[in-house]
Amino acid sequence: MTAIEFNYQLTSLQKYLEVFARQLTGNEDDAKDLLQETFLKALVYREKYVVQNNFKAWVYTIMKNIFINNYRRNKKARTIIDQTDNLYFLNTGSEIRENNPDSILAAKELQKGIDSLDKDFRRAFDMYNEGYKYKEIADDLNLTIGTVKSRIFYSRKKLMENLKEYHPA
Repeated sequence: MTAIEFNYQLTSLQKYLEVFARQLTGNEDDAKDLLQETFLKALVYREKYVVQNNFKAWVYTIMKNIFINNYRRNKKARTIIDQTDNLYFLNTGSEIRENNPDSILAAKELQKGIDSLDKDFRRAFDMYNEGYKYKEIADDLNLTIGTVKSRIFYSRKKLMENLKEYHPA
């Protein structure tokens, strides 16, 4: 299939994909974003499409997978892991999220610690905390997965050393 044929078939599915995206997201703006991401991914991976396969099903699968990955990433970003000995944060209510001076100072110190990380280490660390998977980070930064894991590990270790005074072991 030529690039022109591929693009024509892809654009001819636009109104169907818009409906499917609205069903998945329940929001017009999110649906447009999902559609745009789907088109981009389909164009990037055009050579992976096997001509004998159902083109419409292939594009729908791309959209569904993008939606699922985004959902998981957003869900992971909202998850709080309580690592305190007595599960203090798990057993407290939402009042823990107040903007009191201590929490503001701690947040500033944490951000200062993150900013002090080496640029290469900080980028991998930030992407991981935003919910990206190791493979996605490795692809984006053009690194091996082992290097990404190592950079995230050493970033955490350095942050814990720098912020030891706030939470002694």
